[in-house]
Amino acid sequence: MAGRIRDEDIAEVREKAKIEDVVSAYVTLRNAGGGSLKGLCPFHDEKSPSFNVRPGRGFYCFGCGEGGDVIGFLQKIDGLTFVEAVERLADKYGVQLRREEGGYEDRPKGPQRRRLIEAHAVAQEYYATQLGTPEALQARQFLDQRGFDQAAAQHFGVGFAPRDGDALWQHLRDRRFTLDEVVAAGLVAVGRGPYDRFRGRLLWPIRETNSDTIGFGARRIFDDDKIEAKYLNTPETPIYKKSQVLYGVDLARRDMARTSQAVVVEGYTDVMACHLSGVTTAVATCGTAFGDEHAKVLRRLLADHEEFRGEIIFTFDGDEPGQKAALKVFQSDEKYVAQTYVAIAPDGMDPCDLRIKKDDAAVRELIATRQPLYRFVLGNVVRKFDLDRADGRIDAMRDAALLVSSVRDQSKVTAFAQEISRMIGADIDTNTVLAEVRRASGRRSKNGDRPAPPVEDVSARPRKELPDLRDPRFKLERETLKLVLQHPIAIGRTTADIGANDFTHPTYRSVWMLVEAAGGVAAGDGDADWANKVRDSANDPEVASAVSALAVEPIPTRGEPDASYVGLHVFRLLELTALRRIAAVKSRLQRTNPVDEAAEYNKMFGELAALEQHRRGLRDRIVGA
Repeated sequence: MAGRIRDEDIAEVREKAKIEDVVSAYVTLRNAGGGSLKGLCPFHDEKSPSFNVRPGRGFYCFGCGEGGDVIGFLQKIDGLTFVEAVERLADKYGVQLRREEGGYEDRPKGPQRRRLIEAHAVAQEYYATQLGTPEALQARQFLDQRGFDQAAAQHFGVGFAPRDGDALWQHLRDRRFTLDEVVAAGLVAVGRGPYDRFRGRLLWPIRETNSDTIGFGARRIFDDDKIEAKYLNTPETPIYKKSQVLYGVDLARRDMARTSQAVVVEGYTDVMACHLSGVTTAVATCGTAFGDEHAKVLRRLLADHEEFRGEIIFTFDGDEPGQKAALKVFQSDEKYVAQTYVAIAPDGMDPCDLRIKKDDAAVRELIATRQPLYRFVLGNVVRKFDLDRADGRIDAMRDAALLVSSVRDQSKVTAFAQEISRMIGADIDTNTVLAEVRRASGRRSKNGDRPAPPVEDVSARPRKELPDLRDPRFKLERETLKLVLQHPIAIGRTTADIGANDFTHPTYRSVWMLVEAAGGVAAGDGDADWANKVRDSANDPEVASAVSALAVEPIPTRGEPDASYVGLHVFRLLELTALRRIAAVKSRLQRTNPVDEAAEYNKMFGELAALEQHRRGLRDRIVGA
């Protein structure tokens, strides 16, 4: 049975998929000198470019620390798994992927993903063309009534599915797609014969972050539509998972990364209204509630890695269903993000209605006047009670405390208790609320329904603080490792005398040890994937990040580093080690009695003489270089 992708095919993907070409589809790159390219980082907000790309090596941002190879970039920017990123690049650059015999299967069964994507691209183009036909008049009127003109329809790729039962299937068959392919794609179903899944409906293409169409959302337009449901969505397919897809994410992703903000609305027209009003970070789920997988997608797009610093804004209605939806998110808040907000439109209007009845500014103001989600939820609980009565205040506190007792993140409990105290006022202070929270937690524990205490995150333990990698004391180590990773041919045999002890910074020492474990510098001779292999072998994220940086940072030479440039760095690095050893021996000599410990003293003296001779030899080679 076919298993994992062969290593040699992955290497071919890395070789053919030029990092500069792939990144350029997302980031504007400019020449930075020394063979490097530079642009604004897509993973964090910055005013001056610190994102570097080194052709043939990889990418690294000196601002946020993100780095890796071309596969890693696609994983991070589009939220893909390793296999998905490899397959996408293989499709684009014409690499035939083969699987090892035996082992696990790392790709879906059935038609290739590439064919399913191609079928959707053809379908989207076909539907968009059909929107201009006489049959689609009612669909165009629907858009017009909601303030969307032809330009807006084209921008969002809106289309129309003909009422004819198999019009799309015939079109796809003419384009040489098989029935198995279009059924697997979710575009066609089979009853007595093949028929289009969407018929007589207004369609929105649902796309991945790279703009590939993977599904459709279809709205009922005609009163005689036999399917009563207002909206139909593409069923689960190998490329469409409703728990992971977000409508509008292809248009919103860049501004999400730039602003660290995402706005979650309820429908396709709300996304359109937000974007056209200037809220360009809006997305919507597709026929399902916002869940854990959606949150993971947004976290990747918001550059949420070790610690979340952005925000997600939900546009819930202020009515009872909206309050229930907000409560659900609040109770699972720690699964999603650290900062969640809610924006409540006046009179229960959604962003689309708000734009129609008011203007674009009203939509922007809706998002700007957001409030913390916890304040909205706790306020709804407290408002159910008559706070003018003592018993009403007590009951409000108990209900609110019960809600807070379900929060796993204990660091938030005190802040929530303070909020409850302010809302209720009078004789309910923060300590009273905290005491009630503890009692509620005890009742939960007794009843067996208290959430399990959070498991300690070992990675979150404080680490011993290391010196700055850019400290001038370590400049020579940094420049030498840049040569090792970027020009292994040039540095070649001159590194034969280098060892881990020549690197005083723990991270740089670890990088060198990875080089040794990979076969030494000689192993990189002629290997275009050399730096990637070294980086991939790192278990420590900080070391992997350092390799990414060293592999792309420009080398301060006008051209390729020559033998004298290489020698200057290698011999100076060795000389510094010799000087440290000399200083250590001199220190021991000073502590040794030449009479009582004559043998040891003479041994150290001879060692010192040999080290001095070695240092002078290195100095001569430095002068020669």
